[in-house]
Amino acid sequence: MHTLHDYVAKQLADKIKSRRVVVWFDERGEFQPFVDEVRGGPRTVSEPVPVAVAGGNASLAEYAGSMFELRAVVESHVSGDTPAPVVVYIPGVTRDRRASVLMELEKAGTTWEPQLKQLAKNVLLQKYTLGVVDEMLPFDRNVSYEDLARAAAGNSGAEPPSILKSIFHDASGNDGLLTAWLVSDVRDPEIVSKEATRELTKLVKARLGLDLVADSPLAKLRAITLRYVLSGEFRLDLSCDAPASLDSVGKPPTKDEESAVREIARRMRTGHADAYAALADRVEEELGLKNAKLPSGALGSIDTFRFEERALLRYAGDLVSNGKFGQALSLVSDREDCFWLDRDVSRKAQWEATRRMAELGNVAMEVRTAVNRTSGDAAAWLDAYVSPGKDGDGAAWFRLDKAQRRLEAWVANLDEEPEERPLGVVRRAYEVTCHAMAEGFTKALVKAGWTVPGALHQTRVWSEVVADKPKPVAYFLVDAMRFEMGVELAERLPKTSEVSVRGAVGALPSITPIGMAALQPGASASFSVVEQGGKLGARIDDSFLPDLATRKKHAAARVPKLVDLALDELLSLQPSKLSKKLDGAQVVVVRSQEIDHAGETGFTFQARQVMDTVIDNLGRAIRKLAAAGIEQAVVSADHGHLFFANDRDESMRTDAPGGNTVELHRRCWIGRGGATSAGCVRVAASALGYASDLEFVFPAATGVFKAGGDLAFHHGGPSLQELVVPVISVRTRALTETPAKGQPVRVGGAPSEITNRIFSVTIEASASGPALFTKEYSIRPLLVCGGRQVGGVGMAVDAELDQTTGIVRIPTNRPTTIAFVLHEPSVVSLRIVVQDPQSDAELFRSPFDIPVRLGITS
Repeated sequence: MHTLHDYVAKQLADKIKSRRVVVWFDERGEFQPFVDEVRGGPRTVSEPVPVAVAGGNASLAEYAGSMFELRAVVESHVSGDTPAPVVVYIPGVTRDRRASVLMELEKAGTTWEPQLKQLAKNVLLQKYTLGVVDEMLPFDRNVSYEDLARAAAGNSGAEPPSILKSIFHDASGNDGLLTAWLVSDVRDPEIVSKEATRELTKLVKARLGLDLVADSPLAKLRAITLRYVLSGEFRLDLSCDAPASLDSVGKPPTKDEESAVREIARRMRTGHADAYAALADRVEEELGLKNAKLPSGALGSIDTFRFEERALLRYAGDLVSNGKFGQALSLVSDREDCFWLDRDVSRKAQWEATRRMAELGNVAMEVRTAVNRTSGDAAAWLDAYVSPGKDGDGAAWFRLDKAQRRLEAWVANLDEEPEERPLGVVRRAYEVTCHAMAEGFTKALVKAGWTVPGALHQTRVWSEVVADKPKPVAYFLVDAMRFEMGVELAERLPKTSEVSVRGAVGALPSITPIGMAALQPGASASFSVVEQGGKLGARIDDSFLPDLATRKKHAAARVPKLVDLALDELLSLQPSKLSKKLDGAQVVVVRSQEIDHAGETGFTFQARQVMDTVIDNLGRAIRKLAAAGIEQAVVSADHGHLFFANDRDESMRTDAPGGNTVELHRRCWIGRGGATSAGCVRVAASALGYASDLEFVFPAATGVFKAGGDLAFHHGGPSLQELVVPVISVRTRALTETPAKGQPVRVGGAPSEITNRIFSVTIEASASGPALFTKEYSIRPLLVCGGRQVGGVGMAVDAELDQTTGIVRIPTNRPTTIAFVLHEPSVVSLRIVVQDPQSDAELFRSPFDIPVRLGITS
């Protein structure tokens, strides 16, 4: 036969295979020649005749004037439980959709009402481009089956085969061909030499509805078509009037051509991203769109041009500035997979900053509303701060501190500051809410006689939590870890760990010598804050503990087989040396001073960066100890902290009480006598249960004394952020780390040196490695220096990132872009490490150190 016959036969055979009975209505009788070909000649009998259709067998019955006769002759073929394959061909009749005599056959099988021109067009498009086919099959011209069969077969008189298809032989379909031509001029010389420009302009007209002058240079035709396609997509996506600069660019006249414009623009972005970016920037410049005055809310969901992303980010910032945090979050979520953001990590980082601003604003509003409603005793305030709660119910006030830390840590790592106004709005919202919390809680404390009924006190952590643990046990003493940081540490630990978190009320004043002493053995039975020899310290029984050396001596005397390690030392020890050091230990004290040290240095940005890595490194230390056989651990802190974005202004600074001053800190005065300024509260040491004649004065809200020390990071006072410390009990079963064979995870695009705090790589999990038989694979990418984690994942493109745990779920056998954030810019070099989060097994490690050379560090 011929190509057209074979194509129609294939369509019919698919219908027969699917439903067995096909009732074929051919109102114009244009398929009669095909039916005669199948049957081997014209109809000669009324009974169905056996025929072969595309290699399959069926019976063919043809209408000849009587529907009743037709139904009768096919009855025996379809009456069984499984009807025989039958084609009922009805030429010259319009289908009656309501009262058809053959309705039972139609319902039992299927109906078919093909259009000859459309089927022929599908065949011809295999050889010709759309514009040529449209000329061969004009809408208003009758073309017979025989004419179309000759054209499809390429017989003499038919249009010669497509030249463009031979030039763009690797393009898929007409849209693929047009896309390939628009993104590159590499084949223009061949188009000209083979005189295919006319065919190209026909295709553009047929597919896009754009008239081009065929004798124009191809560069000009491409520029016109690009403006038409990109401005067309941009205009279709707007919900307002297009800028006047687009008036000179035509519009797609039909829905089909609008769809074609969208499809070709999409193909350019997905298949030719680099070329698209350059071409779109050029068209944006030519049309003057960068300076177009458009309402940002009217921009659509597709970012055709780069300026749209920047305009929408400004709009998101305006929403945050106006307190519309929910709308801002929705906008950021809708845009996080934007073409321009996926190509530019620094821009994506700005959007992430806006997301975190909106999240902080949202939580600040929730918590402030809840604070304004709280009127209970100190225990009610504590419960509201530490209870888990849910988003939106006003509980779990610690979420406010977490949202603030996440924002400030992110902003500290940006090379370009975010918009000042929205950032200032949410920072102010945080400070106002903290002020209200501190003021309310302090009043409740004073009213309750400086006690919190039913709460675990810091002095009982050793006796009630640590001492009862099976031995050996690790006891982490973390300087200045806020309660919310403890909650996040618990969330970052392996899911296989047994973890519980509770809040404890710290000893006042909330400064390191007092808080660390309160965590020592014996503190539950005897604890006072005293002055001795001109020094301030805690007394447990007869031991005076003003500093680290005396606390270490006290613990060693009270606890047999105690080993004391700094966090940094623990992380840097090789497993064999660590095991030797821990041999026979019953209690391992691990000390961390990184948070307090970073906060009190006065370098706010560096402090923000370090805080996140401390949480990660505590998790690494817990897992490392578990691998060494110490599965039980308790983590607590001497005090928390307040850490604002900026120094306290003059209105928040209060004169010190004077009198006999023993110590003066930003958040507490310790001494005797003196005056109590307005906005401050005074309490005698004896009222706190201390055997001492000292007195303490604290700012009643979030103000500070005019004293030495940092004006943004401070502690010592009775705010919830300073006074409530986490107590985390952990049991982490030791996991055997199975070395990965080969490189189951590949990392590409790693820089030869780190010059920005945020940088990207691609990570791909091979389905032949740990991801065998899975579509997704969980990994934990890290930045490591000398055993310490110094950075982690900040963002992931087209992958699920858990911001709390740093675990990323990536697709297998497809590169995923990961943006790392370097939290400790002071390191000289680092390595990229990818871990299995279940076992800590290393799936990848950089083969060499990558030097860190940041141009500017804040």
